[in-house]
Amino acid sequence: MNNGKVEFEIVDVSLGWNCKKGTCNCEYCKGTIRRAIATCPVCGYTVDAKTTRKLFQEGKSGQRIVAVVLHKPGTKGKRYRLATERDVEIFREAEKYLEEKRQKLMEEWGIDPVPDEPLTRVPVTFGVINVWVYGMNTWGDLFNSRQKLALITFTEKVRLAYEKMIEEGYDKEYAKAVASYLAFVVDKLASWNSVLCPWLAYKEDNHWIFSRQALPMLWDYGERNPFHGEIVSVRTIKNTLPNISNIPSFAKVTQSSATELPYPDDYFDAVFTDPPYYDNVPYSYLSDFFYVWLKRSIGDLYPELFMTPLTPKSKEIVAYSHQEGGFEVGKKYFEDMLKKAFKEISRVLKPNGIATIVYTYKSTSGWETLINSLLESGLVPTASWPIDTEMKARLRAKESAALASSIYFVCRKMERKEIGWYEEVKEEIKNHIYRKLESLWEEGVSGADYFIAAIGSAIEIFGKYKQVMDYEGNEINASKLLKYVREIVTDYAVKKILHNGIAGELSPLTRFYLLYRWTYGEAKVHFDDARKLAQSTGVDLEKEWNKGFIKKGEGVHKGSWSTG
Repeated sequence: MNNGKVEFEIVDVSLGWNCKKGTCNCEYCKGTIRRAIATCPVCGYTVDAKTTRKLFQEGKSGQRIVAVVLHKPGTKGKRYRLATERDVEIFREAEKYLEEKRQKLMEEWGIDPVPDEPLTRVPVTFGVINVWVYGMNTWGDLFNSRQKLALITFTEKVRLAYEKMIEEGYDKEYAKAVASYLAFVVDKLASWNSVLCPWLAYKEDNHWIFSRQALPMLWDYGERNPFHGEIVSVRTIKNTLPNISNIPSFAKVTQSSATELPYPDDYFDAVFTDPPYYDNVPYSYLSDFFYVWLKRSIGDLYPELFMTPLTPKSKEIVAYSHQEGGFEVGKKYFEDMLKKAFKEISRVLKPNGIATIVYTYKSTSGWETLINSLLESGLVPTASWPIDTEMKARLRAKESAALASSIYFVCRKMERKEIGWYEEVKEEIKNHIYRKLESLWEEGVSGADYFIAAIGSAIEIFGKYKQVMDYEGNEINASKLLKYVREIVTDYAVKKILHNGIAGELSPLTRFYLLYRWTYGEAKVHFDDARKLAQSTGVDLEKEWNKGFIKKGEGVHKGSWSTG
């Protein structure tokens, strides 16, 4: 601080700075803002989160360029210098020219070249778009003035490139293809140059906007000079196109609803799909980020694809909770549409054809829905495999009980036996699961993945029958099946964890604690999942939660639980 003003300095860590990479409380690491609570570095006054957001909404916030990152070709690493008045002046010039350029293109295109479509509040589990609470109400608000100027200029060049190719006699479809690839470059550039692109100190580089499937607020960001070095998006497309060109066969791509496939019965030899998982990710809302720029660069070339202001959402099979009726209505819609989609897959699949369905949802209720939907559609699971597909170090995995693998169900369209008697089916499931559990254990599968893979094995047996009945004539549903499977896996896992030691002598609460830690670590989980895991060990969570190590907290929909 100098005369009440905040000034910056470049600190060279190679000169004895003993910082522990942000984990200490030194003056360089403690920061000035956390979860919207801001502390003035001059006087120490703290502004609460509500006030901070209000100031942003009222337009009383600002940005300040802090440093410039330099790189000399042929050398390793980066160099840094403080921003100068000239740097600030260049930014202001871009800011001034933006208004002139924006008005000119608006008159030519009949649309604001800077995306003015609204950001929508989407309160889902992980796909959070919360920047609207800071006054970012349109997609264009995610970019500073210089970024906007660069992006609308590149967008203009894409349109001009297409016009020039047509003038010079290029084939119209060829020109469309070239313009489309150029539009992808602009979209990619937008994802690397916004006010939500984090600066990664350990990589000395800024990251693209979707470091996770969300758009959270950032308090500092990095931006790239698109004219320095090779643009990431250009390199990606340049490296991809030659490989695509060498593929000897071709694929036909059609756009249609999963619940109304434009194909006749018994048409495909195989179907492969990775369906959405309730409200995990707001796919269409996040894709609007790219849609609004594509609409401006090549929307005129594909009018049928850009008829709506934003991506169509009414038929999206996702359990959104912000619509009328809340999550329960969204949940029912998702489940009903998923069943319709599976029935369509069954319809277009040839007899004895194969359908591979990927599923990663960790909630027990999600699995019940999947099982019921598959069985009602006529698809019979004949095999299931856990395949390591998820990044263990990703943000979600660190803070949640997210699975490390995906379960691949191999289903066939085949005749099912009319009735299976529950006692006989239970024995068949038990023998089948034991073989699978031993194999999974030897392969190193553990925790939540272990339980979920076992569920997949049980469905292989359960799904062979149109109905599973007990001797009293009651139909056995997926919920009861999962309860039985949890009991088998729980007993088996405890014995394995303790190396066949004193598993039978443990109290139910000890068994639950052991399995919870093994399955979820320190993560919070939905109440229903914790309750069902507890049930399989004979523990009533409602009676135990206030006795010490089991904690009940606020979570999504119905609360969350953790052990401590």
